[in-house]
Amino acid sequence: MSKVIITEKLTKKFDDFTAVDAISFEVEQGEIFGFLGANGAGKTTAMRILSGLSYPTSGKAEVAGFDVYNQVEDIKRNIGYMSQKFSLYENLTVRENIHFFGGIYGLGRKELKQASEELISRLHLGPEANKLVKSLPLGWKQKIAFSVAILHRPKIVFLDEPTGGVDPITRRQFWELIYEATSQGITAFVTTHYMDEAEYCDRVSIMVDGAIAALDTPAALKSQFNASSMDAVFLQLARAAKRS
Repeated sequence: MSKVIITEKLTKKFDDFTAVDAISFEVEQGEIFGFLGANGAGKTTAMRILSGLSYPTSGKAEVAGFDVYNQVEDIKRNIGYMSQKFSLYENLTVRENIHFFGGIYGLGRKELKQASEELISRLHLGPEANKLVKSLPLGWKQKIAFSVAILHRPKIVFLDEPTGGVDPITRRQFWELIYEATSQGITAFVTTHYMDEAEYCDRVSIMVDGAIAALDTPAALKSQFNASSMDAVFLQLARAAKRS
């Protein structure tokens, strides 16, 4: 399997504050990689660098084979991104959102039409396709946002707390969409505050004070920290944080 993310001593400083402190890790194609950390741990800053939204201060990183310093536009063309806050336009219909973002991702008219109809059919959105997005339940909005984020078949999709605020059943359904995407070779890079979701990941990284404090499979981490759950692992590490 090929590596789609490679970082080596990746660092981001804001004046005298080190938000990301020399982190090094690799992510494989088709992997579900959990990127965890308490608020202020540095995970959002690191994700912004990897998704081409910020430059590092030092260190190295490649995303989808492209350098984070001088190939940012190539990175953006080869990734999908779904933020914690709902990222589609609520005053457009479902179909209009799909066409709008498909155009931004560079899909041609014929390709976009086919991808749009396939998405609407797969999510059983026929009756809702011409409704305004703001009229749909949050769970449906999140599913549509994820599907649009991978409409252009990116190598990696960055998911920043994608299931925040939705009920447990909808969260599980959302993860089924992630499984389907990764089975097709798309890598999922996920941040979440729900520790039960960390159990769904192939590997999990936990950041503390800007550095990676632990990285392994959920089973290996629970064994290493003599914990019965990922929540217990996370709490052990988070309690050692020196910064808030």
